[in-house]
Amino acid sequence: MHQETAHISIHRHRTDAPVVKARIVLQHNMFTFLLSGEKTVHFAGTQVTVKPHQFVMLAAGNCLMSEKVAAKDAGYHSILLVYDRKLLSGFFNRHPFLSGQLPAQTDNLPFLLFEKDEFLVNFIHSLDCMLRSDMPIHHALQRIKLEELFLYLALHYPGQIQQIRNMSDEASEDLIIRQAVTSHINNNITVEELAFLCNMSLSSFKRRFARIYDNSPNKWLLEKRMERAAHMLRQENRKASEIYYELGYENLSSFIQSFKQIYGVTPKQYQLSN
Repeated sequence: MHQETAHISIHRHRTDAPVVKARIVLQHNMFTFLLSGEKTVHFAGTQVTVKPHQFVMLAAGNCLMSEKVAAKDAGYHSILLVYDRKLLSGFFNRHPFLSGQLPAQTDNLPFLLFEKDEFLVNFIHSLDCMLRSDMPIHHALQRIKLEELFLYLALHYPGQIQQIRNMSDEASEDLIIRQAVTSHINNNITVEELAFLCNMSLSSFKRRFARIYDNSPNKWLLEKRMERAAHMLRQENRKASEIYYELGYENLSSFIQSFKQIYGVTPKQYQLSN
C-alpha cells in the first residue's frame, strides 16, 4: 500500500533565463538529467557542479541552485525525475540480493554524480520521448522507469547507491553549521544563505553560530575572507584590484575598507611590509 501512495513524477525543465543561487526546498529525492547548460548545487556541507555529460541524484532538503546556459542561443534544458524515499526502500526490499553486493560506504553526501554511458543516454532519451507526448505518463510506467534506473545503477555503481541508501535523515545542528561554514569559506555566500542551507531561521543560526565559534557569523566570515586575501597578496603577489571581485566584493573601495578593518592597513601597505 505504501508503494501505491509514494510520490513519483517525471517532467521537463527549460529556461532561457538561468537563475543564480535560487533557494530550493526539495521535498523528495530527485534525479536531474542535464541536456544543455550547467547546474551548480550548494548544500550545507558541500556543493556539486553538473555538466551535460553527467547527471545528478539530489537528496531531499534545502539547497541553493544555480543554472548557466552554454551559449546565448542555447537555453537550459533538463529532465527531472522526482521520487519518494519509500520507493528506494521498496526497491531494495524487492531485490534483497543487491544488499549483499553493496560495499560499505563511508561518505555521507547529499548527492550522487554520475557520468552518462550509452545505456544511460538511451534511458534519458526514452524519458524525453515520453515527455513529448500530449498524454500524461501513467504512474505505473513512471514506477517501471525508476525501477529500471535503480537496478542499472545498483549493478554498475553499487558503492554510490549504498551511499544514498545509508544517508542520514538527521544530523546534529552544530555539525550542520560547521559543515556549512567550512565548506563555503571561499564562496561568496551570505549569512542568510547559510542559515537557509542549515534549515534554520536567521536568528537561530546566528545564536547557534555564536555559541560554537564565540563570534558573530558576519565577523567570522569577514576574518576568514580577509585571511584568504592576505594569503593572495603575500604568497601569490596579486594586486587588490585583481582579487576583490573573487572575494565577493562589488568594488575595490569596499574591499580595501574591509581589509583595513581586520589588518589595520591597506592591502598595498600590507604587501609592502610583507
